[in-house]
Amino acid sequence: IEGTLLRIPNAPEEATLEIESICVPESNTTLSGLYTSNGSFYTQCEAEGFRRITYFPDRPDVMSRYTVMLRADKDKYPVLLSNGNLIEEGILSDGRHYALWEDPFKKPSYLFALVAARLVCQEETFELADGRQALLQVWVEEGNLDKTAYAMQSLKHSIRWDEERWNLELDLDRFMIVAVGDFNMGAMENKGLNIFNTKFVLANPRVATDVDFQGIEAVVGHEYFHNWTGNRVTCRDWFQLSLKEGLTVFRDQEFSADMIGTNTGRAVTRIDQVRTLRQAQFPEDAGPMAHPVRPDSFVEINNFYTVTVYEKGAEVVRMYQTLLGREAFRKGMDLYFERHDGQAVTCDDFRLAMADANGRDLTLFERWYSQAGTPVVQAETRYDEGAQTYTLRLIQSCPPTPGQAEKLPFHIPVAVGLLGQDGRDLPLTVDGKAYATTAVLELTESDQTFVFTGVAEQPTPSILRDFSAPVILKHGYSDAELVHLFSHDSDPVNRWEAGQRLAMSRLLKLTGQVAAAGNVADGLDLDDMFVDAMRKILTDDTLDPAFREQALLLPSETMIADQLDVVDPLAIHLARQFVRAAIGTRLRAELQAQYDANQTPGEYSPDAESIGKRALKNLA
Repeated sequence: IEGTLLRIPNAPEEATLEIESICVPESNTTLSGLYTSNGSFYTQCEAEGFRRITYFPDRPDVMSRYTVMLRADKDKYPVLLSNGNLIEEGILSDGRHYALWEDPFKKPSYLFALVAARLVCQEETFELADGRQALLQVWVEEGNLDKTAYAMQSLKHSIRWDEERWNLELDLDRFMIVAVGDFNMGAMENKGLNIFNTKFVLANPRVATDVDFQGIEAVVGHEYFHNWTGNRVTCRDWFQLSLKEGLTVFRDQEFSADMIGTNTGRAVTRIDQVRTLRQAQFPEDAGPMAHPVRPDSFVEINNFYTVTVYEKGAEVVRMYQTLLGREAFRKGMDLYFERHDGQAVTCDDFRLAMADANGRDLTLFERWYSQAGTPVVQAETRYDEGAQTYTLRLIQSCPPTPGQAEKLPFHIPVAVGLLGQDGRDLPLTVDGKAYATTAVLELTESDQTFVFTGVAEQPTPSILRDFSAPVILKHGYSDAELVHLFSHDSDPVNRWEAGQRLAMSRLLKLTGQVAAAGNVADGLDLDDMFVDAMRKILTDDTLDPAFREQALLLPSETMIADQLDVVDPLAIHLARQFVRAAIGTRLRAELQAQYDANQTPGEYSPDAESIGKRALKNLA
């Protein structure tokens, strides 16, 4: 033994090594590895906690099969859990009890888990797609059993969705969730034994809000989806962290959207994702801690569980689907699992699976993994009435980031539609290729021009539909164009975006007026064009209430501040409050009507429709 290392001299190629280790969990105040809290035993082994339990090559590319025997005092620790399937349990000769667990699948050491505690459980038998019966259990501390129903429902929805959307089945006889207040990491995807903090599992109508229920569904789904994207196929090293986290965030985002179902309802989840990027990830990309989705180096891996690795990583995965199409992306996923099940691989392996499955060259896409920073796309347009052509010029750039002064062009999917004067989508032909209503243009150079032909009227461009890439779009939209998009765009994300741009221009102007007047909000005015556009959205019953609520929300004070060279918080606050009050006053009757129409009488339900109605009612 040399310090924290165990060296075995003259070791043969193959050998059986038996190690007897003693650790002191009650002294483990790092809460990494095996630790105790309030007298119970828990583990947290990601990223490098297993080495604190025993000597082991504690790297994600070392994948092993585990058989675990737990022995404990039955009165103190009546529940003994570990990964995989329960093989045997019973009473020892000394009166203690034991449980033997076997995980039949190879896994990296960071997915090892055990729990020894006094817990109770809700359990159900669930029929899988192949007809097998799986035991599902949610373990909690006494007194919390009445708050587990929604987590169990979310787990069942997650299992079924993974079967139907990706043909990925639960591969164990049982699946367990443990939710305790003493777990410090939020949630952890240990194979077959997910451990959560209670925040992400416990809920009932008496103690939880709509946001709590939505969070539980998303986090339970996220950790379950890791069973294939992270556990069965894992990372070669921690530089590839986004391989599992970015992909699994994308999968939980798609799950949440599919649980809503409707087009404008799905858009609400996408709008939330865009907000997160703009309020958290874009600033990280623009700051001193900017780093690529796949970092080149680290001192402490726990510092790289960042919004860039997770959320921007999910956007990189989403761009594959946008470029290839949903069916082709599924082909790439199928090939990825076919090639790499049971392996520890890299982000490049995922990219190659997507390319090979679809006969595409995605070499340039590697730059999304290796280059930090948020690309800026400048759009310039020109309509030629005589030739009936519409020309779109796209220019991309990316500001320097620490250690990366020069940037190469990214491979950027830019989804574009053209709206006619009646608000309908125009059919598209771009550089000789026909599209229905949305063309995904591939921007791979610093400066590219795309020509739409057969355009019989001056269109309004809807650029970056569904926020098709994590970039900053710059285009000189007029107010009239933004109102047209806000009123008619068939892409709900860009419809919302048009409203945000309209609101932001007014908020910035009013903030300047308030600041110039010494932070006095007198003599301000809000134009009829903007108020009428808000009225049209508010009263459009063809739109989901949840989407209307999002469309009517003004940009946050933080977002306003991001647009200013000199930030005056009081001026921003007063200007935003004036706009809210002005809309409330001038749309009083319409808001009252929506308040009345979106009541949800009867027993509380956290379904998407009811949540949307409550959101719009509360906004009104």
